Amino acid sequence: MYSAPETMPSDLPPFHAKIALPYTLTPGKAAGTFLAEVKNRRIMGSRFPDGSVVAPAQDFSAIDGEPFQAFVEAPTTGEITAFTRVDGNTIGLIKLDGCDNEFPHLLLTEFDAVEIGQRVEAVWADDVEESITTIKGFCVAQGLAKGTVKEAGETEEPLGVVKYSMELPYEHAYGPYYGRMFDEIKQFGRVIGVRASNGDDALLPPREIDDITHKRTGTWKACADTGTIRGCSIINMEFVGQTREPPYVYAEIVLDGASTRLIHMIDIDSVEDAKERIKPGTRVRAIWTDGERKGSMADIERFEVIEE
Repeated sequence: MYSAPETMPSDLPPFHAKIALPYTLTPGKAAGTFLAEVKNRRIMGSRFPDGSVVAPAQDFSAIDGEPFQAFVEAPTTGEITAFTRVDGNTIGLIKLDGCDNEFPHLLLTEFDAVEIGQRVEAVWADDVEESITTIKGFCVAQGLAKGTVKEAGETEEPLGVVKYSMELPYEHAYGPYYGRMFDEIKQFGRVIGVRASNGDDALLPPREIDDITHKRTGTWKACADTGTIRGCSIINMEFVGQTREPPYVYAEIVLDGASTRLIHMIDIDSVEDAKERIKPGTRVRAIWTDGERKGSMADIERFEVIEE
């Protein structure tokens, strides 16, 4: 019998991971035109029915919700109305000459030298296009003459789609339960859980408290790397975040000796074949990866159907 969970160390190294979310943004006509024109070193704004001018360009007025009437070209000069410091950078609210709004951007001046009311001028980046960062920032330039808003004339076609990627790196503490399970996977190529408080079947992943009885779980138990499918879906379409090419089966599997489900993948030759062979009740076995194990569920490459 394996030792009780509470005898395991709790000072295990953390799990380093990252949530990555690539996505696309549809900026709309006004913002899309602004992004398309910055490469021409023009700042596009919007003129609204009440005569107000907003830059960068917006489709609708923030005051009354009215749609814009026409594009205008805003000057590249303005003044600082507020500023702060973020991660060592100075960010200012810039009110371009002839415009009725402010917008935040980088100030290319030391924080201690910035004052409200200072005149500034846009500085352009040479290697960036179709982004607000095509304007590298604003530098203080006292004595600048005030610019004027001009009619835009011909404009570029609006940028239809902008690709973005948001990433969140983080550390997750395994604790003595998950840590022991992943250590066993890495060192011995086996999956272990903890016995339920009122039976011999193992709970996977292992946990301190039994979900059903709300009592402390029991001792460790090694589960077989064979099991039974209890639920499944055939994946035949591509989507962001996939770790393998479709088609494949996403399955909930109860390993022999366990009472809870483990989620993993089953490779298939075709969707039609999977419909015939893979369903709740189908017996499967784990196929472990070759080479050095890393101590994660990815050390099980996939599951395959056990032919009767």
